[in-house]
Amino acid sequence: MIKKLIPFIAGILVLAGCASPNAAIKDDALQAGFRYSSYGPSYNPGAEYWPSAGERMAAKFPGSQPAALWIVSIVDGDGTYLNTSCETDDPYIHCGYVDMNDDILRTFDEKGYAVWLQVEPRNASVDELIYIVLGKYKHHPSVVGFGIDVEWYKSTDGPEGQPITDEEATRWVQAIRKHNPDYQLFLKHWDENWMPPTVRDGIMFVNDSQQFESFDQLVAEFTVWGQKFSPSPVGFQFGYPADRPWWQELQDPPKDIGQAILDNVPNTKGLYWVDFTLLDVFPPEQ
Repeated sequence: MIKKLIPFIAGILVLAGCASPNAAIKDDALQAGFRYSSYGPSYNPGAEYWPSAGERMAAKFPGSQPAALWIVSIVDGDGTYLNTSCETDDPYIHCGYVDMNDDILRTFDEKGYAVWLQVEPRNASVDELIYIVLGKYKHHPSVVGFGIDVEWYKSTDGPEGQPITDEEATRWVQAIRKHNPDYQLFLKHWDENWMPPTVRDGIMFVNDSQQFESFDQLVAEFTVWGQKFSPSPVGFQFGYPADRPWWQELQDPPKDIGQAILDNVPNTKGLYWVDFTLLDVFPPEQ
């Protein structure tokens, strides 16, 4: 497995939008879109950009649904900073003062998105984060589930995290389903050994490996990941700066990489270009 390199730059991206929720979630559709964080893009192109970028990614895969892995909490010291106001007794959850997700989620609702709300918990209680995040945003029809970046789960010295137990995975799936029985959990890491040993129900397994030597190496590693968790749904993040030397030579990097994954991993549910290079591959429309 290839260890992930994290360019972590603290920052907060202010988004604005306005729409009424009327989206219908397509449970059987491929999700194609992007990963978003406040520290990933080099600048904020404006609230209109994000829905457009996901739609442009989805258009490369006919029949797919635009989607986003939308990160609502980022590593902050030994805990996490949640980019919305909240009240909690957990000393590792640092609440913001202004909600930074509701407006953009309304736009995603209108445009028929599938949105996963992701956290980077470190020592914060995942159960408490589920309660806060889904309690606040479950009224949005675009929200399809809750995600955990496992490399930041109880991590201390760096982005590696702690392997997830079957008991933890089961408890989190149950907590998520209390908000909506159709919600799912995603767990994300580059090493299959960080995933729960046997629990599969209600989980999408996301691989975010990078630093591949070639296109073929990416496809080979992602194929193994898909086989490991088959028939459960799997997702993939790609487009990292570390892999730019080879993917920039492709005719259409998002489509070429995504199609190769689909051709080799039949249980693929999600394809997500990372925000570190999203502005380069899907430039803001003039």
